Amino acid sequence: MKKMNLKEAAALIQDGDMVAFGGNVLHRAPMAFVREIARQEKKQLRLVKTAGAQDIDLLCAMDCVESVDAGFVSYETKYGLAMHYRKAVQSGAVKGNEHACYTVISALRAATMNVPFMPVKGLCAGDLLVKNDYFVVVEDPFSGEAITLVKALVPDVAIIHVQECDAKGNAIIDGPKFEDVLISRAAKKVILTTEQIVPESKMRLHPERIDIPSFMVSAIVHTPKGAAPCSCERKYEMDDKGLTAFLALKTKAEITEYLKSYETRDYAGERKAVHL
Repeated sequence: MKKMNLKEAAALIQDGDMVAFGGNVLHRAPMAFVREIARQEKKQLRLVKTAGAQDIDLLCAMDCVESVDAGFVSYETKYGLAMHYRKAVQSGAVKGNEHACYTVISALRAATMNVPFMPVKGLCAGDLLVKNDYFVVVEDPFSGEAITLVKALVPDVAIIHVQECDAKGNAIIDGPKFEDVLISRAAKKVILTTEQIVPESKMRLHPERIDIPSFMVSAIVHTPKGAAPCSCERKYEMDDKGLTAFLALKTKAEITEYLKSYETRDYAGERKAVHL
């Protein structure tokens, strides 16, 4: 495990990688890291998330994405649809592999078990079976009935934002964990962004609370407010003004300026590192 700054860690992402993001919709998404991916102009990324929002929307707007495997991509009720994602899929620039959230979970579980697919119960009819190349219907050899299989999703990298970790990478997630623990086990490499780096002695006091152990972590990045403008449990709420401002942006040039405006905040952890 290595402590890195945001630029160094994002440089580990290669064009064409399958990248899974932690968090859920507008809660604890690793937005500082997402913005740095966009600044570095990564290309042909294959994104995985059960329920995405600004993370996927922003990267589609910046032409970083080849495909998305997700059960849901949209903002919460107040903010409406993810229009950059929608336009990218409609134009054919991005392939939307639409799932139910539980089929993304099943595909990630297959990855954790090192098997090529996972059977799913309930998905036996509908356009998802036709439109998504990750589904196939076969005959159950035991019952003779039809059963749907979902292909394993094995992310090259998982990016997860946590409230705290120690210098070795042992991490604790406060509040809802969503699918973060699962993707940390499914991915080949895990990068953590963290609100706070705490002493190792604190982790040793309650080892049972560790959600992601250090041996799974390739890099950590000290990133205060790293989920903003999304929320982070026990740290801050959603930034309504920031989200509304982003949703008003229509062009790639406007979003490029938006990314520049966030640079000082995104790199704040690099300045604070000397005090750890």
